[in-house]
Amino acid sequence: MMARVSSNASSEKGKRKVQTDADAKRKAVKLVISHLKKKVSKDFMGSEHIHKWIEEMEELLKKPEFEFIEYVQMRKDLNDVIERTLDEEMRFKLRDSWYSLGRALDKKAKKQ
Repeated sequence: MMARVSSNASSEKGKRKVQTDADAKRKAVKLVISHLKKKVSKDFMGSEHIHKWIEEMEELLKKPEFEFIEYVQMRKDLNDVIERTLDEEMRFKLRDSWYSLGRALDKKAKKQ
């Protein structure tokens, strides 16, 4: 029984989809957005701007193609949202997410 389980595991590895750089970037961006949503769960002055931005980003993530320039533009838009945020503590948290988003867009697929 044990040998059968391990043989199934090895055959599944052979069938695994090869991850592209775009896949790696998309996955990393999704992680940043999920963390950002947790940070902005409470209301603060100007929170409607970040919630609108998150909605737009989630729509972009649903697209089948990965247009890098669109993600760069969304990062610039996030910077504008941060500048309009009056709550200083929240601004620092958003700035951390902005930085993480930039790192996510630099991600590369792992070499096989």
